[in-house]
Amino acid sequence: MKWHELGEMNCPVARSLSILGDRWTLLIIRNAFMRTRRFDDFQKQLGITRHLLSDRLNRLVEKNIFAKVLYQEAPKRYEYRLTESGMALYPVILVLTKWGNTWLNEEGSHPALEFIHKPCGHKTDPQLVCSECGEELHAKAMIPVLEQAK
Repeated sequence: MKWHELGEMNCPVARSLSILGDRWTLLIIRNAFMRTRRFDDFQKQLGITRHLLSDRLNRLVEKNIFAKVLYQEAPKRYEYRLTESGMALYPVILVLTKWGNTWLNEEGSHPALEFIHKPCGHKTDPQLVCSECGEELHAKAMIPVLEQAK
């Protein structure tokens, strides 16, 4: 199966990966959450080639993850701002960060990236919880159900 065909599968994970499934795309989104908006800033921070960055940003705009917003007329320059759809990816970044801090740090080292919850001012340990009962979600306590197409 070719990479672009993932978007045609009847699986939300596969369809999501058809947009987000390469290392540069998630790093671009991570940096957008850290307030990066301009092409040159993404390029400097990530060390990605201009061609590859342009390709990934264009795809993220096409898929409505970013909105391309003009900030300068002559020459025309744009910022890339997260849309509502893009902002909804924040939990993905939180969970990936938590996993990396837990499983990929050397023993005894501190997490490379932590999050402070602005309303209470405390460092937070992001948790996925059930929307109905509030219990933390774990793989062994879940039953995936694939709805049939109508």
